[in-house]
Amino acid sequence: MFVVCGEALMDVFSTGSTPTGISLDARIGGSPFNVAVGLARLAQPVAFFGGVSSGFLGERLVAAMQAERVDTRALHVSSAPTTLGLVGLDAAGVPSYAFYGHGAADREVPVEALQRVPTDATVIHVGSFNTVVEPVAGTLRTLVEREHRRCLISYDPNIRLNVEPDVGRWREQLQWMLPRTHLLKVSDEDLALLYPGVEHEALARQWLAAGVALVVVTRGAQGAIGWTASAQAEAKPVVVTVIDTVGAGDTFQAALLTWLAERDALNGAAIAALASAQLGQALDFAAKAAAITCSRRGADLPRRDEL
Repeated sequence: MFVVCGEALMDVFSTGSTPTGISLDARIGGSPFNVAVGLARLAQPVAFFGGVSSGFLGERLVAAMQAERVDTRALHVSSAPTTLGLVGLDAAGVPSYAFYGHGAADREVPVEALQRVPTDATVIHVGSFNTVVEPVAGTLRTLVEREHRRCLISYDPNIRLNVEPDVGRWREQLQWMLPRTHLLKVSDEDLALLYPGVEHEALARQWLAAGVALVVVTRGAQGAIGWTASAQAEAKPVVVTVIDTVGAGDTFQAALLTWLAERDALNGAAIAALASAQLGQALDFAAKAAAITCSRRGADLPRRDEL
């Protein structure tokens, strides 16, 4: 079973001006939430570990998970509010975010909540800003430290400087994760923030030497490139009419994990043994899934029969 850890929140889009203000459209979201839904839609058994509010927005998030058949037994429910992410889209459909989440339920997850994590987990995915804001960041580090020798650890930094503006904090988290991570997926935008001007392959080689089995860099319309210690491959660019790119990286992550799961390759040794041709197939599959999400409004992730 997959266990996806991190934030579940509401993405709030502007739908235009009204006579007295602005009309808003709130949609379920959050990078880890999207990964969990993506895995469920791709027919993978998945549970979500994170904090949700007992208020009406939290209830909507829980209902959405249950409707998608995401296991909710590991949720930590509190009276804290739900994080809101205000989403602005540029002319190319690329989002920018402003988060309102200080003291929100997704951040207020104590280490004691780890008792709810399913004991049959074989893959743990962590990512996004819950890995750098406390107390939830400490809780997630405890989980990774406890499980990384038993489970495959998947990690996507998904950097949001408007939540944690200290780039050094993100670098510190990444460095801590490296020897505990088997699959690292990072966007070129994140790398430009973390290590401006440094060649992606040079970083990937450093991270492989630190213990990561597979490093994947996503590059938007340019596809993706992945490295293991003995293989390298690129995803072919997928031509699509972009509505927006919300959730594209999360879709890529879910699809990549699904491709590995369908080939019984969800362990560090199996990933490290992938030939370049196999790695290319995995990246192409994930890129196709991400392109489908980009062709639809919001993080509307594809189902298995669409791929």
